[in-house]
Formats: sequence, C-alpha cells, structure tokens
Amino acid sequence: MKTPDQLVTVISEAEIVQKIYLIRGTKVMLDRDLAEMYGVETRRLKEQVNRNRERFPGDFMFELSVDEFAHWRSQFATSNADKMGLRHPPYAFTEQGVAMLSSVLRSERAIQVNIRIIRVYTRMKSLLLDNKELWLKMEKIEQALAKKDEEVQAIFKVLKNLLVKEEKPREPIGFKFPVKK
Repeated sequence: MKTPDQLVTVISEAEIVQKIYLIRGTKVMLDRDLAEMYGVETRRLKEQVNRNRERFPGDFMFELSVDEFAHWRSQFATSNADKMGLRHPPYAFTEQGVAMLSSVLRSERAIQVNIRIIRVYTRMKSLLLDNKELWLKMEKIEQALAKKDEEVQAIFKVLKNLLVKEEKPREPIGFKFPVKK
C-alpha cells in the first residue's frame, strides 16, 4: 500500500500547472480538480468549505458565475464525461484558498498535496519575477488566442510546462566506502 507521500509524488508539477486557470484575472484552481488530487469527492470538498465558510472570504474562493461557467466549459471543450455532475458552477480557489483547504481537509494526503500546490504557485511567482516580460507577453497572447483554437491552448500548456522546473531527487554526494564481504 502506498503512503500519502508516495501518492502525492504521482502528481507532477506539470499536472498541477495545467489545472491552474486564469479567471477574473486571478490564477485559480477549480474544486473538482482539487478534489481529484486530494482523493475525495467534489461534493465532500464543497461540504467542508460550506461548513467553514468564514475561512474562505471572496479573495480566497468564489463561485463561477453562470457566464463564466459556460465560457470555461466552451473554452476548454469539456467532453460529455467531464460535464457529468457539473450542474452547478464550480468553486474557484486562489492560492490562499488552496492553502486554507489544508485546515479544512485534514487528511495526510490533503496536506501533502497542498504543500506541493503551494510550491508550484511559489515557483510560478519566482519565474514570473525572473521572466516578467515573457510571462506578460505569453498571457496577453494566450488571452487573445484562447477563444480561437484548442491547439493554441495545447501549445501554451507546453510552454508553461517548460518554464516550470521539475524537481528530481538528487544523487547523494560524498565518498562511498566499499562494502567488505
């Protein structure tokens, strides 16, 4: 059986980056994507959020409007399988909202996933600061072309993945003593 740490390592930084959307000019993650990563049902995640509503002010989380929801579905060309269970507009969580979820969802997996997501957000911010002009140009072009073609969306996903550095375990350094038999 895998430990929560091992389960979390299965979620790559590239997968997390692909689940970060720009809505209302803010980078957010949707409830169903977060629920999938946490290993819980979306309705259970929403229940916990609704029970702890005071922890999620408007700058931490918001519900997509009907128009935003319709635009999001058409922009990302969700399949019929994706639309199943999407009768209500999803909640969108900002970076702070994702961090707050760890206090509401107390499983070890949720905590580890949150740590990983926050690290991705932090890395994206540092990359933004390092490559501010490049990111601004990419965002502007992406917004202009986003409505036109799925292939363009795929290109931008690849470009963003290239800008995120994947952490790989390093080989320990130092002298290795030979094993005596």
